[in-house]
Amino acid sequence: MLWIEKYRPETFEDIRGQDAVIAMVKAFSKDSMLPHLLISGRHGTGKSAAVECIAKTLYGEFWKENTTVIQTGALFRGGRTYLEHEEKFSHLYKKEASVITNFKYIVRWFASVKPLDAEFKLMVFDEAESLTFEAQQALRRMMERFSGTCRFIFITRTQSAIIPAITSRALPLFFRPLSDDTILELMTEILAKEEVPKTAYEKEEMELIAAASRGDARKAILFCQMNCDDRIEGGFEEYLESETGNIARSVFRILRNGDMEKAKSVIEILMLEYGLSGPEVLEELSRARKQEYNDPRVTVAIADADLMMRDAGNEYIQMDAFLSGIVKEIFSAE
Repeated sequence: MLWIEKYRPETFEDIRGQDAVIAMVKAFSKDSMLPHLLISGRHGTGKSAAVECIAKTLYGEFWKENTTVIQTGALFRGGRTYLEHEEKFSHLYKKEASVITNFKYIVRWFASVKPLDAEFKLMVFDEAESLTFEAQQALRRMMERFSGTCRFIFITRTQSAIIPAITSRALPLFFRPLSDDTILELMTEILAKEEVPKTAYEKEEMELIAAASRGDARKAILFCQMNCDDRIEGGFEEYLESETGNIARSVFRILRNGDMEKAKSVIEILMLEYGLSGPEVLEELSRARKQEYNDPRVTVAIADADLMMRDAGNEYIQMDAFLSGIVKEIFSAE
């Protein structure tokens, strides 16, 4: 069994490195005074686990009946095919209607269903950054209409992807990347529970895993298990050079040839197919430029793009501006 599933947080106390945020949502849940929530943060920081804990605290044994989770990334990427084959949506799916029409109908239907032995139910939108503008506008109106019997929770890697009409109606909560020390402590506890002898791993290896995970607890636990599994040749180090890293390095080679359109297509692959947020793409590019084009001007451009991306509303526009600036100011001068 994968350790990331075996040791998935089941209570608020199990979620590491988010003390202030957890204390807040724990208090809201115990008093049944939960507002609409906008939860943002990187992968593996405890966002989805926290939502499950909220539901369990609010509803006890009926938490699944009173919680509807919509995987918006899968829905809008898969379209009609996803809706038709997803069991909980198939009975509501209208073949002749568009994806957005089906989405509105499904959300409205679930939001209008009376909660079981509770004042309100939860509607959770995972990968909320995948919601289109039209979908978000529709949700804004539903938040107003069903606020008495339903609380909307948006889980996203980047808050800037959500329109102001929704952010102004929800309490923003940010889950920060976990520190290396927190991840080391978590891995040490798991290794002890698994009764892995200390001779099977070295402290330096655990420190390397913590650094390589970059604040992602899931990734760290997965690497830790791989490193301790004799059946996996080479351990986790064989996997540190990720697919996304290889793709990011290719961006600089493409930009050096002046092919902006191809570079934009590669960036879109990272964001759409691999599910990286804009800041996460910039992180990959930052690591890649050390190997491909270690120029201080590129470092400054990445830092500027990261700042603009966190303040601006559209990651794709900011990414296009970043690529254009790199080509114009750096590679065109070569």
